Order: sequence, then C-alpha cells, then structure tokens
Amino acid sequence: MRYAICNETFAGWDWEPTCHQVTALGYDGIEVAPFTLAEDVRALDAASRRELAATARAAGLEVIGLHWLLVSPKGLSLTSRDSSIREETARYLAALADFCADLGGRLLVLGSPAQRRIPDGDTPDIALDRLAACLEPALERASLQGLTLCLEPLPPPEADLLLTLQEAVAAVRRIGHSALRTIFDVKSASSEGGPLPGLIREFAPYLAHVHANDANRRGPGFGDTDFVPILAALQETGYAGAVSIEVFDTTPDPITIARESLQYLRCCETSPIPVS
Repeated sequence: MRYAICNETFAGWDWEPTCHQVTALGYDGIEVAPFTLAEDVRALDAASRRELAATARAAGLEVIGLHWLLVSPKGLSLTSRDSSIREETARYLAALADFCADLGGRLLVLGSPAQRRIPDGDTPDIALDRLAACLEPALERASLQGLTLCLEPLPPPEADLLLTLQEAVAAVRRIGHSALRTIFDVKSASSEGGPLPGLIREFAPYLAHVHANDANRRGPGFGDTDFVPILAALQETGYAGAVSIEVFDTTPDPITIARESLQYLRCCETSPIPVS
C-alpha cells in the first residue's frame, strides 16, 4: 500500500520543509490543499509551479493530487442560483485541473461542502444538475490531462448534498463521464452505519482514492476505528491507489499524528483479520 498525507496537516509550514518532513516520516506521497499554496492558484505562474513540483520530487515524494478544492478564492459555489457564480466556479475547477497536472498529481477530490449546499427552496435534483454543469469544463480538462475527479460523499451536518457513497455513485453514473469517480473516506463512511469493508466491496469499481482517518476526526490509530479489515478489503478488491491520511484534529502535534498514524496503518497491513 502506498501512503500519503494531506499537507494542511502541517498548517503554517512552508512547502519545502513540509515535503522534507513528510519524506522523513516515511510517506510515499503528499496530497495538496490548494489554498495552502495560494489564495487563487491562477496567480502561480509556470515557473512557480515547476518549483513546487521539483521540490516534491527532490524530497522523493509523489504529489497525489488536490483536495479542499474550493476553500478559496471566496464566494465560489457549485449550486448557487447565480449563474455568474457557478460560471466562475466552473472556470476555477478547470484551472485546478491544470494546476494539479503541473504539480504531477493525478486526482482532484471534490469535497468542499460549503460550496455545494442546496439553496433554500431548491431541491437536491436542481442542485445536482447545477453541480454537474459546473463540473463539465473540469472533467474535459481532467480527461485531457489524464486526471480523475472524485466526488467525495460527506455526511450531515458538513453537507446536505451527496451525503453517502450510494448517492455519490449515483451521481457519478448520472453524469456519466469517464474521468469521474468517488472516494472512500473512513470518517465519512463511518457515519453510514454499515460495516466499512462491505462498503468498500460494494463500491470498489467507483473508488479512485482513499482518505484514512478515525471516525473521531483524528488520525488512524487515535480512536476506535479498526483499520485491519479496511485495508484487507482494499487489498481484496484490488485497490491500486494511495491511502492519504487526512485529519481534522492534530492533537498533540502534526508530527506525532503523522508518524504514529503511518506506523499504525503499516502494522494493520500485516495483522490477521479478526474473525467476526
């Protein structure tokens, strides 16, 4: 299994020391939140992008891709009733596809729950139609660049649209683009109530990425979520992507979380699957 970590774990750190620290801790890759590098990635010229990519390579890291896509610039929305806002959001998503390719990444993970909320008085179908239209330019750009865009299911109260893997997969089928898939986020999937390995097996053909985190929003091994059967199900179904650690609580500190999460996952890979 290849392991990565999301760069916002090291909040406030510059890019180069983050890359070197992630390598020193034993990771294979890094997943990037664009807002940590620029308010608007379109402000980063070709030379700046080459330098970011070269820094990761020099540290021995693969840039897995991007997530937290629409945190900035402010005011973006995939589902707004205002067509000009949706058009700007569509343009920015397409620009992010180019940015991802320039960094050497292969994935765009679209979570951004605040930017996909259903406007008051609208239906989920209306919101989803707007979201699908916003994705079109980015999906075409992704296809040209050899990227995959992943719709990330997020539970309430974080989101009110595309809450479950079943809903995300239904949207992927409805939109029907070859560059569109979904992801398995352990924290989010834990809210669905069913066995996590069963969800992995059910939706394996649509899973292009994995976020590893405990149901308590901390790192793997920092809560009660058992990753032994999760990793076993990923291996059983032939998952070939990276597993990215994404945490929302870095207590006691980012380095401890990153180091011990990775150690825990590697131990889980070689642990026997418990008999239920």
